[in-house]
Formats: sequence, C-alpha cells, structure tokens
Amino acid sequence: MTTIPTALPTGEWVLDPTRTTASFAVRNGPGTVHGTVPVTAGAVRVDGAGVRVEAELDLSALDTGNPRRDRDLGKPGLLDLDRHPRLRFVADDVRGTDGGWVLVGTLSVRGREVPVTLTVADADRPDLLDAGDATAVGTTRLDRRDLGVRAPRVLIGRWIEVTVRAVLVREPG
Repeated sequence: MTTIPTALPTGEWVLDPTRTTASFAVRNGPGTVHGTVPVTAGAVRVDGAGVRVEAELDLSALDTGNPRRDRDLGKPGLLDLDRHPRLRFVADDVRGTDGGWVLVGTLSVRGREVPVTLTVADADRPDLLDAGDATAVGTTRLDRRDLGVRAPRVLIGRWIEVTVRAVLVREPG
C-alpha cells in the first residue's frame, strides 16, 4: 500500500451494498445506453502502510432496462458472463488531491487484468467520517477493447463511462 495524506481515520471501512450504486453509459448506435451493475462487496483499509481499496460487482445482474440487450451482453464475444460473472477492482496506489483522491488499480474482468484510474470526489465532510459512515463518488472511463469486448463500433461505442457512488460504514474496533 502507498502512504498518502487522507482524511479517513485509520481502520476498516466496509461497503454497504444496499446503498452503493455503479452505473455506466456507453454509445449504442445513434444513442447512449445507460445501465447499472450491483456492487456486492467492498472495503477500504486505512493503516500505517497506506490505503487499500477493494470492490466486487455482479456483472450477471447488469441492467440496461432492456432484457434482450442484457442477455446479449452476456454472450461470449461481449461480457462472457457464463465464464466471468464478476468484476473485481483493487487499488493500492491511492493519492490525495485537492478535491478527493485518485485510485490507481487493477480491474479484473473477463479473465483479464486491466489498469484503471478512478477519480474520487464529493466525499462526505471529514467531520462526519468519525460518525461511522462516509459517501464518495468515483468516476472512470474504460476502453471496451481493453476489456476484451468485441463488437463493431457502430453497435457499441469504444468508451464506457462509469460512476460509482459508494457508501462505506466504519467497522468497530
């Protein structure tokens, strides 16, 4: 883990999946498709060595509001959900910025490991962090080709915009 200046007190923070959302947007033909993916687990550990962030998403429950499209996205040439139903993010390189943090980590998806940078801003006020929970919003832009998603660009755009609104609860201890 990397040592950084951080407003988070030392300890373990666990993601609350009932209050955490992951959404995405990608060009689809002349329009844009929006969807959600459930975030099933995650944690932030802050200690003397630095900060470690982990999260897992359930791609098999992806929802674009169109059941047929959702089934199609599960096919082997796209997300290959029969073999890879989960997405995992891990970051050990967390850097404080004026407005939040930058998390540099790895996205494990479709049997691949892809480097990714997540920009986190809009964290709850630091004085609320000792109260037991915190909310942060992270964004990133993924190149679907790096993820191994194969489709003509006219069908699915190259770039996937991802936003995660995470609610973290401080573990006692």
